[in-house]
Amino acid sequence: MPRPGSACSSYLVQTENAAVLLDLGSGALGKLQLAIDYTRLDAIVISHMHADHFLDLVPLRYGLKYGQPLRAERMPLWLPPGGCDRLQALRQVIGSDDKRDFFDGAFRMREYDPAEALDVGDLRLSFSRTRHYIDAFAIRADFSGRGVTYSADTAPCDEVVQHARDSAVFLCESALGLDDEEGERGHTSAREAGEMASRARVGRLVLTHYPASCPAESLVAAARQQFAGPVEIATDGLEIVL
Repeated sequence: MPRPGSACSSYLVQTENAAVLLDLGSGALGKLQLAIDYTRLDAIVISHMHADHFLDLVPLRYGLKYGQPLRAERMPLWLPPGGCDRLQALRQVIGSDDKRDFFDGAFRMREYDPAEALDVGDLRLSFSRTRHYIDAFAIRADFSGRGVTYSADTAPCDEVVQHARDSAVFLCESALGLDDEEGERGHTSAREAGEMASRARVGRLVLTHYPASCPAESLVAAARQQFAGPVEIATDGLEIVL
């Protein structure tokens, strides 16, 4: 759930020639409009089909269909394998109007192949399966010799570490905060995020997807036990310039 006054997962990667949104969780569309006109997005890419990562596609659909100015073309929307069926199932529940094209009328929906890179403008997006309760994919955005990797939701995972290798910025989930997780794993603690960042030799670690119950300074301190580089907390509106 979002922290008080905040939104769920959403990350804007913007270059001179591309603007790509990674995830669009509940409450994120309102925050997004403080940074960019959503009609200017070149694509939206969803890491996995848990509601806190895609639910604001619903209000965005209304904005794209009825807002001003209208886009000349539908918004490119890339979903993980099986994502189109999941979104259409949601449409059957909420889409009483325009049932046949509730999402199709606003989005050009496609499913990405995690084994293939996706080019949007000067951004190259690549994917790696994470360790989560459903199929989820870390997303790496490379441009001009620099990389930003978003872990999506994951327990500590060698594949994600390898995918993030030498990234300038590693956005890593810390949903467990200062706790440990027993049994089936699907999330990471701040200490484990620091360990992953260290193994990946990234330039900078940004802790995200963390609980409101954990003080930011405690999360940063836990990550610094394992990672010697810069560590900071993701907050709504945080801007990182590379």
